[in-house]
Amino acid sequence: AKGTPVGFAAGTTGGAGGVTVTPTTTAELLGYLADSTKRIIVLTKIFDYTSYYGTTNGKACKSWTCTNGKNPQMTLDNSTGQCSGQTLYDVTYYTSGSSKALVVNSNKTIIGKGSSAGIKGIGLTLENVSNVIIQNIQITDLNPQYVWGGDAINLAGATKVWIDHNYIARVGRQFIVSHYDPNTGITISNNYFDGRTSYSPSCNDHHYWVFLFLGEADQITMMQNHIYYTAGRGPHIGGYTGAYKQQLHLVNNYYDSVDGHAIDAGANSWVLAEGNYFKAVKQPDTGSSAGGTEYFVQTVAEASA
Repeated sequence: AKGTPVGFAAGTTGGAGGVTVTPTTTAELLGYLADSTKRIIVLTKIFDYTSYYGTTNGKACKSWTCTNGKNPQMTLDNSTGQCSGQTLYDVTYYTSGSSKALVVNSNKTIIGKGSSAGIKGIGLTLENVSNVIIQNIQITDLNPQYVWGGDAINLAGATKVWIDHNYIARVGRQFIVSHYDPNTGITISNNYFDGRTSYSPSCNDHHYWVFLFLGEADQITMMQNHIYYTAGRGPHIGGYTGAYKQQLHLVNNYYDSVDGHAIDAGANSWVLAEGNYFKAVKQPDTGSSAGGTEYFVQTVAEASA
């Protein structure tokens, strides 16, 4: 990896000191990511998993209707009940993304060489793992026309993860989601999250599902990211009662052309925001009426306090 992580992921080394490999096939990359060997995995091209697992025939509903000629996302009918009481339509979508992901094991560095390396049609899942670096890759095109079509990066009980200098675009659901198990020591830095889409629930070509942080006791630093052309969840954090306590440090992020809200803090979330820049953002923050605790640093004196 280039550089060293700061924030909650400080000290993360990934596959440093392990075996360096350069996969050439999708099957080879899948194996390198999932095995128990400490590795630096160098990607030199786009690995396309779009049709790797075939297609799924299912049902979907039209949760939104656009009157401006735009195409809203359809919602895949699953156990969430979001299609309850609505007309269901036959649809076919790629299994990659929607129900399959590339499993990443502990002690891995995934790094792209050049400007055109990464994965297409599928996301990454980091579940109960530690010490992972994801740097300079693209993750794109996960069933973007369908809600529940796929998350780019899934975190579930992960610790010491550095997500840095990546490009993520055109996904069906979240760019990054932290699931209910605690995700600690996470830094998300210098990434370009591109929300331009032809399928928007807001009927405005802006991606709504951006970051959803749900993990009990999450500790996440987000710094120096470019969050472009989105409409919500930038991030949504918290919303749960009881023993939950999520910590988020938002520093020097660039929110650009957000046709909706950016920060959305729910119950039992603690958000420290400093140095963020909001350009053409309809609602920088939804407020803490839902129970989140937010502190926005506004002066040099406050930053040094």
